[in-house]
Amino acid sequence: MEKKAGIWIDTQKAFIVTLDKSGHATKTILSQIETKVRIAGESKDFTRFGKQYFSPDEKKENKRKQEERDFFKAILKEITISDEIVIFGPAGMKKELEKFLREDKSLKFMIMSVETAAKMTDNQMVSWVKDYFNHVSVGS
Repeated sequence: MEKKAGIWIDTQKAFIVTLDKSGHATKTILSQIETKVRIAGESKDFTRFGKQYFSPDEKKENKRKQEERDFFKAILKEITISDEIVIFGPAGMKKELEKFLREDKSLKFMIMSVETAAKMTDNQMVSWVKDYFNHVSVGS
């Protein structure tokens, strides 16, 4: 049996379910992405840096993008030995993860699908991943 992984993701955490011939394993990775950040004392519409102006919004966006990349790299570290993966979850974060993974041409696994799914308990996520891969292998 190939090694397969399912990743349930939103902005707060990723829950990874890996399946192989010996059974399943799970891992939760907490995100460090800050949402709705307000910097104390923030009042200017821009900051001056030499001849350039940087808006606080741009700074926040760059910080969030870096936090997302760090989160995705932590997930990638856990799934690199998988042959097939499915990404699912309630938010747009699943599409961002898919985009991040597809940008790296050296990855050997295949992204089977990106699915929308509601919030679930840990056991429901494990069951969802098992059902998904059982259905896919029966269909092939």
